[in-house]
Amino acid sequence: MVAAPSLNDPNFTRTVVYVIDQRPEGTLGVVLNRPSEVAVHDVLPPWGPHVSKPQCVHIGGPVEQKTALCLAALKAGTDPSVVEGLVGVQGPVALIDLDAEPEDLVPLVRGLRVFAGYSGWGEGQLAGEIERGDWIVVTGLADDVLAEANVDLWGRVLRRQGMPLALLSTYPTDVRNN
Repeated sequence: MVAAPSLNDPNFTRTVVYVIDQRPEGTLGVVLNRPSEVAVHDVLPPWGPHVSKPQCVHIGGPVEQKTALCLAALKAGTDPSVVEGLVGVQGPVALIDLDAEPEDLVPLVRGLRVFAGYSGWGEGQLAGEIERGDWIVVTGLADDVLAEANVDLWGRVLRRQGMPLALLSTYPTDVRNN
């Protein structure tokens, strides 16, 4: 999901959220484009060397920011349903159990990212926000999970949607500066 330019919640302004789980009782996802200043090796030393650059913890959302989640883009042919420590999310994207041994799982991934906290919506909440126009629902790519910090992921995801959504990628951060 991509935050609409009009979404002014500071937790979600110009964010791209990768939805991990959606059920009738609620939705869970992580913000992909909010890197922090905290290095993964400072909080999860065994995983630090294996995280995609930048090797920092990303802020996954405002909920339970002391909880860490790890998303990985799997190598072609890897079936997460048969690998202990992996939980398939969508296509080649999987959750990694951070209690597992990195050496067992790292050979199966193209890259991985650690998130502090997550974004969560209760029953019907996200549907209401989408209906209100706060979010644009698009297909996420595994490479979105691994985007580097210097990439405008929000703009990149919007541009690949084609017209007219691609025009939103040019929306100024502050319309007073337009």
